[in-house]
Amino acid sequence: MTDLTLTGVSRWYGNVVAVNDVTMSIRPGVTGLLGPNGAGKSTLIAMMAGFLAPSAGDIRLGEAPVWRNVGAYRDLGLVPEREVSFSYLTGRAFVQATAELHRLADPRAATARALAEVDLVDAADRPISTFSKGMRQRAKLASALVHEPTVLLLDEPFNGVDPRQRMHLMELLTRMGEQGRTVLFSSHILEEVEQIARQIEVVVSGRHAASGDFGAIRRLMTDRPSHYVVRSSDDRGLASMLMGLGGVRSVALGRVGTGEAITVEVTDMGEFTLALPRLARSAGITVRELAPSDESLESVFTYLVQS
Repeated sequence: MTDLTLTGVSRWYGNVVAVNDVTMSIRPGVTGLLGPNGAGKSTLIAMMAGFLAPSAGDIRLGEAPVWRNVGAYRDLGLVPEREVSFSYLTGRAFVQATAELHRLADPRAATARALAEVDLVDAADRPISTFSKGMRQRAKLASALVHEPTVLLLDEPFNGVDPRQRMHLMELLTRMGEQGRTVLFSSHILEEVEQIARQIEVVVSGRHAASGDFGAIRRLMTDRPSHYVVRSSDDRGLASMLMGLGGVRSVALGRVGTGEAITVEVTDMGEFTLALPRLARSAGITVRELAPSDESLESVFTYLVQS
């Protein structure tokens, strides 16, 4: 198992600061890297992969520096956002070239394994120039996996991939995380991140905005009201009681999802969660469901970007 650690990392281009004093540690499992366009995600990934030098700070793979350390590439795999440059090669030749660069004992066998992992065997002997966008993405992924790296960095890996292929790649990344590999991927589609990564790193305007489980991050945002969905044996009666409760900003009764429910906006989560069962019990009302409605990754990301 290998950690990828960034300490005080910055990158600037003249007077333009792309990444500003970022400190984070990417550990085994699957981590999502989030941020608006231009936040510095691609710059961070390029520095983590050793293809771009930090202007300040340090990046280490385990105990070893990444920059100017050729040995780090034995453990690193990179799927860049940019297109494959060698489009005249077949998919198989492209992946095998990477295997040979890594001086693997059996490049052909490693290539066959990597192509099978990304479900690209049937098209492997066609020129990459004939591939769809999604197939080119899978060719890049196969090239990154051919030497079985312990750390995999992916910049927008699902771009142009059709739904069936996306599901396959999500399952593959999930499996790699479960095997103890360190997987970091960026995506602008929050639903993709939420499906396979509870752990997130968020960058906004080049700065590190948040790190950790996105549900835990939301619960630490005590300056923002919390939103809950409540279902009970008497929604109307319970809603009227909640309206008089301190720490409750608003109460609405209406359809939520597949049925009727109460939506509650709360400024004091502690008071609300203690008072709700007491009120329901006093009125003989059964609370059937109490669920936060703004602990989704989309909610957390929106709060972070707007703060």
